[in-house]
Amino acid sequence: MLKKIAHIGIAVKSIEGTAEVYKKVLGLEITREEVLEGRGLRIAFLPIGESSLELIEPLDQENNIARFIAEKGEGMHHIAFEVEDLEKRLEELKEKGVRLLDQKPRPGASGESVAFINPESSAGLLVELVENLKK
Repeated sequence: MLKKIAHIGIAVKSIEGTAEVYKKVLGLEITREEVLEGRGLRIAFLPIGESSLELIEPLDQENNIARFIAEKGEGMHHIAFEVEDLEKRLEELKEKGVRLLDQKPRPGASGESVAFINPESSAGLLVELVENLKK
């Protein structure tokens, strides 16, 4: 079912400030940034081999990332796994009784299709499933 770790999402107050730390400490560089207007988020990717760190900055205080930071502080928000045929994977998970936050795939960053598993069904960890549609 899972192909690889696509990325690890990290909630941050400032992409610039956090990226500077990762550059200085780990030598990582931002290779792409996007603004997800409809979700009030700015994201930046720092590749590591086949995976990457995804820095997620809220653009307003009303979205889930802003609430996450207010409640828990900056840090790991989710882990994303790449899958093939996301719709089929979601149906299989539903049949197994897994609780989903997204019943159907929705647009993600970079033209990907994404869906999240409820942390109650994944040992408290927010899991994102990602289908790369640009193959």
